Amino acid sequence: MEDSGRAVAAAVSQVAQKTAARAAAEEALLDAAERLLAEVGYAGITTRRLAEEAGINHGLVHYYFGSNENLLVHALERFTGRLIARQRELYTADLPFADKWRTAMRYLVSEDVSYQKTWLELQALAWNNPDIRARLARVNAEWRAVLTEAFGQPRRELGIGLPLEALVSLVMTFNLGIIIERLGGIDTGHHELLDWIDQWISR
Repeated sequence: MEDSGRAVAAAVSQVAQKTAARAAAEEALLDAAERLLAEVGYAGITTRRLAEEAGINHGLVHYYFGSNENLLVHALERFTGRLIARQRELYTADLPFADKWRTAMRYLVSEDVSYQKTWLELQALAWNNPDIRARLARVNAEWRAVLTEAFGQPRRELGIGLPLEALVSLVMTFNLGIIIERLGGIDTGHHELLDWIDQWISR
């Protein structure tokens, strides 16, 4: 009976170790995917390169995620989750809306463009892949939900005549335009535009 108990305990321990090892390998692959999307883009990523960057056997990429594309979208979804948590914390803070807007714009024009490149690389991939397009639409919906929650009260206080949904769409496309231009090395007029908006919000 005692030997049987030890065998069960050993089996449970082995399963736990395998589960922990898999979780660690998956996290390493997701980290590698984030780095490579920012550094070399989708076209420069192969299964072998992902595995080398993660420090694991290349056969595990497809074993754990099914395909490179699925792994890359998982990486975006995880990345998005972290940033949305940050944005929700920002917008629920007890601060004037103008301060929240300034902080959000500092994030937008920061030197770290990892998320921006990741998002746009996968957007291009999704143009010809309906499954990925549907998953990226869900990511987009998460961002819209954050802004919809954040802008309801400021819209009323600032007397913005646009419907809330239209305002959120305007802000998202505004951000996207700045992102695309900055990734292409263009920032002409950006600071002036952001300064004007800042002054208008702070009036």
